[in-house]
Amino acid sequence: MKLTRSANNPILRPTDKNDWESLGVLNPAAWYEDGVFYLLYRAAGDDDEHRITLGLAKSTDGEHFERCFDHPIMEPGIDGPDGNGVEDPRVVKMGKYYYMTYASRFFFSGKYWLEDHKNYGFQPENGPMGLIMNNTATYLAVSEDLVHWRKCGRMTDSRHDDRDVYIFPEKINGKYVMLSRSMQRVGEAYGCERPSIWISYSDDLLEWDNYKLLAQKKFWWEKNKIGGSTPPLKTEKGWLCLYHGVDEEPHGNYHVGAMLLDLNDPEKILARTKEPILSPEEPYEAEGMYSGCVFPTGLVEKDGTLYVYYGAADRFCCVATCKLDELLDYLVNENAEE
Repeated sequence: MKLTRSANNPILRPTDKNDWESLGVLNPAAWYEDGVFYLLYRAAGDDDEHRITLGLAKSTDGEHFERCFDHPIMEPGIDGPDGNGVEDPRVVKMGKYYYMTYASRFFFSGKYWLEDHKNYGFQPENGPMGLIMNNTATYLAVSEDLVHWRKCGRMTDSRHDDRDVYIFPEKINGKYVMLSRSMQRVGEAYGCERPSIWISYSDDLLEWDNYKLLAQKKFWWEKNKIGGSTPPLKTEKGWLCLYHGVDEEPHGNYHVGAMLLDLNDPEKILARTKEPILSPEEPYEAEGMYSGCVFPTGLVEKDGTLYVYYGAADRFCCVATCKLDELLDYLVNENAEE
């Protein structure tokens, strides 16, 4: 089974009208409410530092989007821990509030896709490690309207490069649940050879002090690493989670797969696609700042159709669709875990 790309892809492109989004718009969080689709997208201009902000766009059909503002809705604090930018948002809603996880680091990353890109920042001999290594950590922000956000602080260990993080949209057995992918939780002591997906629980959305290995590389398209992609969708057959796998190193292609987790015990994987449901094939996915990359960060269900919003080659926002029932049947009937 494969997702069906929109004929309108890329649905959001960089624009010279705004310097802050003239180079790339990608990896959007997605939300649907009251007849409107929203994308909170990562944006970057053509500056050497590669400063990253978040923009907001909306649509009534899920494919034709218009920008809501000519300015970002969230920007980095240049002298703070999110000095590089605010990246790769994921959004869920609990009660009347929206909760967004996003990635950031202390210093600018520069134009990371260039071999001779400039390095920024400094490395104090006494730490902290996150500053020395310029690790990516994940942060939390909260909003009532998707426009005005309150930054709440760091959710992950600053000693770990941990950016593929999202929370479940409700408590399970009285606990908040988070999936993450630390680049440092690797090796014999952790039970995995490559960076993998971990699950953890908390009584507080900022403090997470327990991690259990949930899923690690298993198929050819996951050889280098795997990580969570879109916040889970609750279905009658389980929590539907899309994730990504990278096939080779050091510069492998990114692919998309799906997992089904038990509703009451999300540590239990009920099904997992053996083959990717989306791979980089189109020119807009194969050529860009990261060539060969499809990276979903937003998932919306409307009238039985799934809209999967993804970044393509670190340059564009795109969408692919499928019927929810078809994907669930494919998982349960052809990809059930043994």
